[in-house]
Amino acid sequence: MRKQYHFRPSPNGFYAWDVDRLVKLSSLLLPTSINFEQISELDEPYWFSSDETPSCRRIAEQFKLMLDADLQYPIIFCALGRLMDGMLRIAKALALGKRTILSVRFQETPEADFVDVQPDDLPY
Repeated sequence: MRKQYHFRPSPNGFYAWDVDRLVKLSSLLLPTSINFEQISELDEPYWFSSDETPSCRRIAEQFKLMLDADLQYPIIFCALGRLMDGMLRIAKALALGKRTILSVRFQETPEADFVDVQPDDLPY
């Protein structure tokens, strides 16, 4: 798996979670099947920032990653029910006509690995 981070805005940049660590921490959680209607991020510009135009090239890059996504791994939600990992798997399952997807949800959201960072400053 390529190196990935989950980002959320912080006062001076972003909070960043190492997805490898999230996968490891969530591995003991019991997966449950959820409907796509429960995933609010499906109707948000999840892969693109508000100042970024989703060009056909960028969409194709995401599409290629989506094709490679493995649906056997559950998506990961924070304690508040916001997605932390799995949008490529969600998009693939939705495109394949599935109605549900496996998910896990933290009871307590893990602390971020990085605080007030910029995505380009992290090791990939």
